[in-house]
Amino acid sequence: MIIAVDGPAASGKGTIARALGRQFGLPHLDSGKLYRAVALAMLRAGLDPGDAAAATTAAQALDIALLDAPELTLDTTAFAASIVSAHPGVRAALVARQRAFADQPDGAVIDGRDIGTVIAPHATAKLFVTASPQVRAARRHAELAGRGEAVALETVLADILARDARDSNRAVSPLVQAADAALLDTSEMSIDAAVERAVALVKAQLAAAA
Repeated sequence: MIIAVDGPAASGKGTIARALGRQFGLPHLDSGKLYRAVALAMLRAGLDPGDAAAATTAAQALDIALLDAPELTLDTTAFAASIVSAHPGVRAALVARQRAFADQPDGAVIDGRDIGTVIAPHATAKLFVTASPQVRAARRHAELAGRGEAVALETVLADILARDARDSNRAVSPLVQAADAALLDTSEMSIDAAVERAVALVKAQLAAAA
């Protein structure tokens, strides 16, 4: 069983995907961490995330140990990852890693932006998790404040909108809801309510596929 969870930044898809993994006893992969790891490798090397050739090389030589680096949570890394992920060469280099994870014998839960459309279009269940840009910006702002990072809410919102534009308009694997994915708008939901609804949606898809 493969569960694909897609959606924009700060929509809650990561939290929901981890909860689904626990609910159904499946390993979970945050595919965004792969792109953030590539971005971090470039930042550490003093390279420009916009350099497609350098980014592709970094993705091909990615050290999995970077997935545990604390800098992955920094907003600067996330911003760079959004730029890096638009390069076709980077996406091609990381597709195989994601598909191998998805196709484990016992199944998996993967969250990202193109899981249900590109990585695992054959997924047993698919969710597209979203929320309004203003709500997502407020969530990210609170997260940054909790880590002691002083960033204006307006700046966070501008970043969210810029990332949405890049993710949705890139030529390769754009962020888009799969035709057979259930939509989950978490704008007005608590975490617990969103997870409960996600579990119900997945169970409904599993029952329909049985």
